[in-house]
Amino acid sequence: MSEDLFDGTPASSGDYDSSSIEVLEGLEPVRRRPGMYIGGTDDRALHHLAAEVLDNAMDEAVAGHASRIEVRLEEGNRLSISDNGRGIPVDEHPKFPGKSTLEVILSTLHSGGKFSGKAYATSGGLHGVGVSVVNALSSHTRVEVARDKQLYAQEFSKGQTLGPIETVGSAPNRRGTTVAFTPDTEIFGDRAFKPHRLFKLARSKAYLFAGVEIRWKCAESLASEDVPAEAVFKFPGGLADHLAEQIGGRECVTAQAFTGNQDFPETDGSSQGRVEWAIAWPLFSDGSTSWYCNTVPTPDGGTHEQGLRGALTKGLRAFGELTGTKKAKDITADDVMTGCEVMLSVFIRDPQFQSQTKDRLTSPEAARLVENAVRDHFDHFLTDNMDRGNALLGEVMERMDERLRRKQEREIKRKTVTNAKKLRLPGKLTDCSGEGDAETELFIVEGDSAGGSAKQARNRKTQAILPIRGKILNVASATADKIRANSEIADLALALGCGTRKECDAENLRYDRVIIMTDADVDGAHIATLLMTFFFQEMPDLVRKGHLFLAQPPLYRLTAGKESRYARDDAHRAELEATVFKGKKVEVGRFKGLGEMNPQQLRETTMNPDTRSLIRITLPAEFEDRASVKVLVDQLMGRNPEHRFNFIQNHASDVDREMIDA
Repeated sequence: MSEDLFDGTPASSGDYDSSSIEVLEGLEPVRRRPGMYIGGTDDRALHHLAAEVLDNAMDEAVAGHASRIEVRLEEGNRLSISDNGRGIPVDEHPKFPGKSTLEVILSTLHSGGKFSGKAYATSGGLHGVGVSVVNALSSHTRVEVARDKQLYAQEFSKGQTLGPIETVGSAPNRRGTTVAFTPDTEIFGDRAFKPHRLFKLARSKAYLFAGVEIRWKCAESLASEDVPAEAVFKFPGGLADHLAEQIGGRECVTAQAFTGNQDFPETDGSSQGRVEWAIAWPLFSDGSTSWYCNTVPTPDGGTHEQGLRGALTKGLRAFGELTGTKKAKDITADDVMTGCEVMLSVFIRDPQFQSQTKDRLTSPEAARLVENAVRDHFDHFLTDNMDRGNALLGEVMERMDERLRRKQEREIKRKTVTNAKKLRLPGKLTDCSGEGDAETELFIVEGDSAGGSAKQARNRKTQAILPIRGKILNVASATADKIRANSEIADLALALGCGTRKECDAENLRYDRVIIMTDADVDGAHIATLLMTFFFQEMPDLVRKGHLFLAQPPLYRLTAGKESRYARDDAHRAELEATVFKGKKVEVGRFKGLGEMNPQQLRETTMNPDTRSLIRITLPAEFEDRASVKVLVDQLMGRNPEHRFNFIQNHASDVDREMIDA
């Protein structure tokens, strides 16, 4: 080795020696790195704690040892979950002398009764980390166990045992486990459980296992219009009941939904589990997907989803061959699944997930088991009633034809600018047929659900629908490159066809009116503001010539007897209650969004030119040089938050105090 590389002086090791190596014991790894166990410390992670405890109670129910579960949310962010199952064992654990089994389970990672399959044939908990992680990340945990007619209790704080297990007293009429905990603010900050989210979680679990009754309770101060202080969930029909509730009064391709359940074949004399499904194909609105494994939600789907997609796709192809529909061989899973309401729940032994948060099922055998179980039932569903089978095949074939048409259009070489404009319309645009009509309108709506209702409510000749996803890019604070790269903005520009910025020419606008139609709430107002900012900056000529409008969907529906009226906002509601409904008992329904309105209501209140009310978006005379308006837009929507803060401070006194109180 040459001297210029090594001068004989050994390299300094700094402070890196044996004392630098930490060995984390007990539950300390969880507190140091919570993201490894619950995916982070955000709202989703916080509610994952509740899911972990509830999953344990559900495992007792699915195993046949519990019939009732209670979820109680108290003030102070305190949550308790009880079941009437066998109760966690409280005797001394053989491998930990002097410690109760309860203490071992609560304070030791990878401890539990779900590894061997002896205590649970199928379960949502697998790794023995669920309840111990909850304990580690809670400032206080109390576990009560009613077992053998005795009540036992033990308390913990941040994963540390506060004292030995105690015998509280006799409990001749009680059995099961209660886990009560308060998430640690050192980990989660000031985040708190959201009652509506826990309420929805508890309700969904009841659908997933028909034999369980789930009781919901929360403090009166936490209850609301959407979340009662007490409720009881029990659904004998399981997922079929859930689907019926989701569909409501919506018209579907088939009058009867495709629902059922099937046990998987046994191997070595033991069950491999079972599958339950509920599927419908709404005609004029989009659907949703819900995937579960051992009652645990898997929002990213996985191998059980693949099995279902395979069963439905192969089943429809086979039905097409049976009926002589040769083109059915080109049907894809997306043609079958797009827009449908799907609920799938599997129970399998030793499931494998992508992570501890169980967002995606990866068990390879699940695809085969689900496909084989569902396929036979789906074949019978199609062939038992040929009219039903032909109706579903026809609907799916229409989607297939539309997909192939779009693919063909993308492949066509565009020879002229005119042809390019006709062919390059965004795929999610539902256009109107009266292209040359002076009364044509484009409704810009937020989300597929609202888009589905609007498509059904529209006048097909004069009204087009363009759904956008979420809150569109704030162009006032974005760079030109970011604006050009944004797909939502690109789709909007293609649909309108009038160009942007200096190239904007309202004469080339493909519609007479452009109508922003968002929900009548704060989020909807924000989306409308972002869209108006876009039109002001990117399509000024469209605004200048009066083509931009704002729809006014109602927020409330007021009913007294046979008379119903719609209210735009709280002020309008108060006006109607003081005039039209004065002295009457009024039933008030609140629309959470456009997607919750049925098409008839949306048409009557918001889209029918004879009954609706529109606001034309205009700008003051100073718009010719855009100076004053641009300053205002930059203040409210630009990159500098200080400008918005100053504007709010300077105009706070202009706000009506009563509106704030309301």
